[in-house]
Amino acid sequence: MGSILIEDLKAVAASNVYDREMLSGSTVLVTGATGLVGMSIVKTLMCLNEECGAGIKILIAIRNIEKARGIFGDDMETKGVSAIVGDITDKISYEGKIDFIIHCASVTTSKYMVTNPVETIHISYEGTRQVLELARRCDVRSVVYVSSMEVYGSTKEEDNPITEEKLGYIDVHNVRSSYSEGKRICELLCSSYHSQFGVPVKMARLAQTFGAGVPSTDGRVFAQFARSLINGEDIVLHTKGGSVGNYCYTADVVEGILTLLTKGESGQSYNIVNENTSMMIREVASLVADDLGEGKIKVIFDIPTDNKYGYPPETKMRLSGQKMRDLGWTPGYDLPDMFRRLIAYWEE
Repeated sequence: MGSILIEDLKAVAASNVYDREMLSGSTVLVTGATGLVGMSIVKTLMCLNEECGAGIKILIAIRNIEKARGIFGDDMETKGVSAIVGDITDKISYEGKIDFIIHCASVTTSKYMVTNPVETIHISYEGTRQVLELARRCDVRSVVYVSSMEVYGSTKEEDNPITEEKLGYIDVHNVRSSYSEGKRICELLCSSYHSQFGVPVKMARLAQTFGAGVPSTDGRVFAQFARSLINGEDIVLHTKGGSVGNYCYTADVVEGILTLLTKGESGQSYNIVNENTSMMIREVASLVADDLGEGKIKVIFDIPTDNKYGYPPETKMRLSGQKMRDLGWTPGYDLPDMFRRLIAYWEE
């Protein structure tokens, strides 16, 4: 698993920011458990059991049991992990007790959002509806819906910092909006289930999340930058790099989600972001090339005439993390550290 990831898991397991006692002896369902965030949460819960004797029963909702065993081990059942195998858009067949749900299942690849916008919307909405119906049937204690900063769409620069009520414009004629608009309707669905049925759901709007746990094959921009640094290759940008990125380290995000699960206010949305990492994409590229790469590689622009890579519209959004800080959570890793730990994890 690697020393960097183990160090992260133990640090979050030992954290006093979230209510560990509240999770002890409980049953926690994590959907999308083989994705980055879901996997990181499950491994943290496993670490809580191993390091702290938390006695958490971990349920994972997945499509591929073999993939899950490859991540959590062939003996995952002996470590308290049980799988519910199926499509997230179907009714989740589980009749036992569930105390907490963290809903991470989602489309995450921009290219898929552009080529399969109908499926992207369907998976987002129907998957979330099925999770909320399960939460309602099981009378759970708390639910976190893992949303995205993309719900904000295009915001005005003068409105920065962007707090949770400052939603911007989303172009509904752009099929790439299938993801961002899908996240918006799911947040409304969560609010509706809270209002109408009393489901105790909170929404976590994640900044771009990376760090230990990200596979070396990841296609997102930060991973491309890290691979360029490792391989001694120039960084190639396919846009002007003017969009402002908002980032957060994997372990910080997991700690934030657990804080929201145990301390957040139901029916509310929260940004999970390290405000100190907000900078333009070309600035991130320069940081990697000039600072981490010590000038041995450079940044090159190769901008296509069409958006064949599926990048979202340019935005100057800088997220506020005040609402999460009010719960006692603060991120611990800045952007250079995030890249260093990601690269160290890959090199292990």
